Amino acid sequence: MNQEHLGTALITGASTGIGALYAERLAARGYDLVLVARNGERLQALAARLRSSTGRVVRAVPADLNRETDLAGIETLLREDSTITMLVNNAGVGATAPLLDSDIVKMQDIIALNVIALTRLTYAAAPGFVARGRGTFINIASVVAIAPEILNGVYGATKAYVLALSHSLRHELAAKGVRVQAVLPGATATDFWKVAGTPVEYLPQEIVMRADAMVDAALAGLDAGEFVTIPALEDGAKYHAYEAARVAMHAELSTAVPATRYGITPAAA
Repeated sequence: MNQEHLGTALITGASTGIGALYAERLAARGYDLVLVARNGERLQALAARLRSSTGRVVRAVPADLNRETDLAGIETLLREDSTITMLVNNAGVGATAPLLDSDIVKMQDIIALNVIALTRLTYAAAPGFVARGRGTFINIASVVAIAPEILNGVYGATKAYVLALSHSLRHELAAKGVRVQAVLPGATATDFWKVAGTPVEYLPQEIVMRADAMVDAALAGLDAGEFVTIPALEDGAKYHAYEAARVAMHAELSTAVPATRYGITPAAA
């Protein structure tokens, strides 16, 4: 049992799958926990098991983050609990159907959870992290953040948002003692796929990673100081090259005249 105390980690979507595994791993590392998910029964069972196995303080807070009152309650907790040193933004839902076959109400629900709820919780936690000069955001995105053609376009767009927000947070808060990690898993063996419309059993098994392996790789990336962790990517230099190319364009993205490659001659002033 780890006796070191690293503060409290609040984990959303914590009752099963990736969120539950983060809870296990972080408790073993020395974090107390606040576990947030819709399924109160499973949440309470996990909390009881982790209290028994780790001796940590583990609070179960049932909440539906697409319900305004529940979301506001978690925001208040993040603002008021000064022991919280980590926010794992894991709660999310996806879709595999093509855009033209998708239900717009379901797409709106995806945006509400993956984007709006995540943003509000992040903004609730950030001021306290900055004031204390200590805090970590772990934002669970997806490889579709950089490969949106793979799955439903709205889902991919929400995960691109998570990655973009993570970039901005890192830029603004790194010098204030706040760490940000964006995790981009590929296909992972969880119930996510069943809810999204394609059970994991229907996927080519050579592309599906076990959830425990994914979480362990993500935490290894955190330990290594990575900002973006892609658990399946063998050659990390490929992402570094991708990122370097993106940054290299910054100075040319906004200029007074069109690029010469368009052959447009600006009118005289």
